[in-house]
Amino acid sequence: MDNGFFKNIEKKTGVNMQDIFELANSLQNANFNDEKTVRGVIRKVSQLAQKPVSKELEDQIVRTIIKDGKNLDFTTISNMINKK
Repeated sequence: MDNGFFKNIEKKTGVNMQDIFELANSLQNANFNDEKTVRGVIRKVSQLAQKPVSKELEDQIVRTIIKDGKNLDFTTISNMINKK
């Protein structure tokens, strides 16, 4: 991909693309049936996005991922985070 493309994403989101790539690489073999792993991913994404996640929301996301992990998509997670 074009380096300018990534620079534009960094500029708009404030998220370092290297951090995104590192997160993506760490997720490739992650066990999303493991609660500790799922909580770690949620906290890392929250930190990268600079969007705090309450304990209640974290619990809800963890339950959803562990229960419906194979059918879960980012739209579902995004809707859960943006619902207040």
